[in-house]
Amino acid sequence: MIMRTLTTLLIASVYLALVGCDSNGADDSTPPATPVRVEAATLGPAAPPIHTSGVIANKDELSLSFKVGGVVKRIAVREGERVGKGQRLAEIEQVEIDAQVEQARQTYEQAQREVERGERLYADKVISLEQLEALRTRARVAKAALDAAQFNRGYAVIVAPSDGTVLRKLANERELVSAGVPVIVLGALDRGFVVKAGVADREVVQLQLGDPVKIRLDALPNAELQGTVTEIASGADPASGMFGIEVAIEPTDATLRSGLVAKLTITPAASRNGTRTYVPLASIVEGDGDRASVYVLEGDRARRRAVEVAFIANDRVALERGVSEGELVITDGALFLSDGEIVSVLPPDSDAKADAEVARLAP
Repeated sequence: MIMRTLTTLLIASVYLALVGCDSNGADDSTPPATPVRVEAATLGPAAPPIHTSGVIANKDELSLSFKVGGVVKRIAVREGERVGKGQRLAEIEQVEIDAQVEQARQTYEQAQREVERGERLYADKVISLEQLEALRTRARVAKAALDAAQFNRGYAVIVAPSDGTVLRKLANERELVSAGVPVIVLGALDRGFVVKAGVADREVVQLQLGDPVKIRLDALPNAELQGTVTEIASGADPASGMFGIEVAIEPTDATLRSGLVAKLTITPAASRNGTRTYVPLASIVEGDGDRASVYVLEGDRARRRAVEVAFIANDRVALERGVSEGELVITDGALFLSDGEIVSVLPPDSDAKADAEVARLAP
């Protein structure tokens, strides 16, 4: 009887101990919430901006040359010099061309005298009307030769056709130049500046005239200029395979010079015809081509969701589908999560200790 009582008490004690252990262990078995940061999905352009580089140039670059060949007598300007309309820029030695003008004048005056003599002879019926007309024709030919020689002498001097800047000087004094060979390249100031650049075939099809452009210069890092696409080439350059474009720069107080390197960010027309949902690049997990996953915050749990990527623009990812505007996607801590895991959202201004906690709890 005593043994039976002891056995019953022992069984009861073991049962209570097991129940107590199970009760205490229930609290310890609940995993802690994983700290994460979240960011709302936003709407953005339907197509990515186009990035390219180009060179600033004057809208009008004039290659100035002599009408006739000869020896350069004087070049009165230097590269980079500002010049005014009508200013004399260069001239060639005019001894030879003056001689040509004088020769043509003497020939014309002689022809005129022959016409006057022929008219007197015709009046006296010494020569025929046909002979008189031949004299008159010879005089007209001589006058045309004189006009041509005088015209050429006028183009033995290069004069600035407008206000501008001397971009390049292509000849030196005492150098022999041929007719029509450029001697000075002048950048006209009255038409402003443009950026000449090139884009690939997959980009040029997205562009339209009037597309807005943001322009940054390495030489002026604090200035952001605005521009507009004004020209789009219809064919590719055979050497580079790129399609040339021209961007007109809006008036600015910045000091611009031909030859400065410019970085362009073009917003094509395709990007303004619709929108896509954008999420941070840090929210993307296990990407494979255009397939990827993100974790979306639902209540206090992280839910894994498949998404389709359209393109990546800087630190944002444009999605074809999968997430809607305003949904909260997990950024910091996303790589350490599993579907349905309980999370706690860190405030946006949390310090580096919170970042360390995210890393510490990572598996």
